[in-house]
Amino acid sequence: MRLLSHQFSSKDLLSMVMCSSTWLSKAEPLSARYNFKCHYHTRQPEQDRKQIQTDEQKQNKKQGPSIGSPARIQKLIASQSDPLLAKEIFDLASREPDFRHSCATFHTLILKLGRSHQFSLMQSVLSSLKSQQYSVSPSLFSHIIQIYGDAGLPDKALKTFYTILEFNMKPLPKHLNLILEILVSHRNFLRPAFDLFKSAHKYGVLANTTSYNILMRAFCLNDDLSIAYSLFNQMFKRDIAPDVESYRILMQGLCRKSQVNKAVDLLEDMLNKGFVPDALSYSTLLNSLCRKKKLKEAYKILCRMKVKGCNPDIVHYNTVILGFCREGRAADACKVLEDMPSNGCLPNLVSYRTLVGGLSDQGMYDEAKNYMEEMMSKGFSPHFSVVHAVVKGFCNIGKLEEACGVVGDILSHGEALHTETWGEIVSRISEWDDAEIGNILEEIIRAEIKPETRIVEVGARLGEYLMNRIKSKSRKG
Repeated sequence: MRLLSHQFSSKDLLSMVMCSSTWLSKAEPLSARYNFKCHYHTRQPEQDRKQIQTDEQKQNKKQGPSIGSPARIQKLIASQSDPLLAKEIFDLASREPDFRHSCATFHTLILKLGRSHQFSLMQSVLSSLKSQQYSVSPSLFSHIIQIYGDAGLPDKALKTFYTILEFNMKPLPKHLNLILEILVSHRNFLRPAFDLFKSAHKYGVLANTTSYNILMRAFCLNDDLSIAYSLFNQMFKRDIAPDVESYRILMQGLCRKSQVNKAVDLLEDMLNKGFVPDALSYSTLLNSLCRKKKLKEAYKILCRMKVKGCNPDIVHYNTVILGFCREGRAADACKVLEDMPSNGCLPNLVSYRTLVGGLSDQGMYDEAKNYMEEMMSKGFSPHFSVVHAVVKGFCNIGKLEEACGVVGDILSHGEALHTETWGEIVSRISEWDDAEIGNILEEIIRAEIKPETRIVEVGARLGEYLMNRIKSKSRKG
């Protein structure tokens, strides 16, 4: 079958690219004939004439122009966007007498075919590579394994491990780990991955820390925590040093199974062995402790982090702040927030919103108002639900002046109130009929509602609401 690419076949492309070689091959016979005529007219000795005839015979045996060097063929194949055309060029060059492709050409074509999912052709070229006894780079098999992994073919990736052996090569740990990663990403191939892991030493490749981590993570996610723990202990028996990731994987698995006490013990073991837990390890543990309402332990670990070599970040602090607020311990959450700057970490929007919400839930409205003012002074915008909780809280305990003060602060910072918050304020004023508080609200509205402000629509709705309240009151009267 003849394949075309931009109306040129592989043979056409070869002819055009190798035009310089073609010209030389045509020029040589002319030169030979010219030399022969010179020898004829000058009556060279018989020996010279025979040598010239021999050279001419050799030249006449040439069947056509040279197709160029292996390096040139490799570049031509690499430049093709059509993998099938690249394969045809490869085959055409292979049929030339005394031509031998470079290993780089095989490598280029194999990857080009594989990445276009021409797997049968890729395997065919790979077989040719083996039969011609080329020296193969281990990186070629890494690419092939990854190609099968990207294509969602874990069985083909596994088979490649044994193909490496057919080339009289020993698989490298990176080959093993790459295959394990691909296999465990498919739930049905977890067992084959474990079997390969256990038998790899028979083929001259030893599992390393990365190999163990891959399987430990897979078994933890599969709820096989006992196997993961067994693998972790096996590392020490085989003199394979676990790393921070090894501990973190097992710690996450324990927390996922609500075995937070064991996770804390693992952290202590980790510290005793001289490891410095990373930020993610601490995040996992703090989150689990807070969900289990072990807030004292969580705060203790948070305070020890810096001493143990890991500076707590905003995620760690916010996790503990949220934990305290969930359990009605907003005062303790305030202490955590106040500790942050001295440890090189500044509160963010989430820190303040969580704390203000927690304080409001506990009826600590004055403290909530203070932190809300602090957050706005730092450029953070309180969520409308947080503002509503504070305003409603003040209204519920009869502190309408403070509620109006919160409204004033919000409006002065260019923020808009939710309709329900306006409704809460207005309904309370109507109930209490307090002229002084009404004047405060009137001043706020007069000062803040301007044509260019963001709260014009809110003000319009407020006016409409007031009119409805007046009409309703008139009907009742």
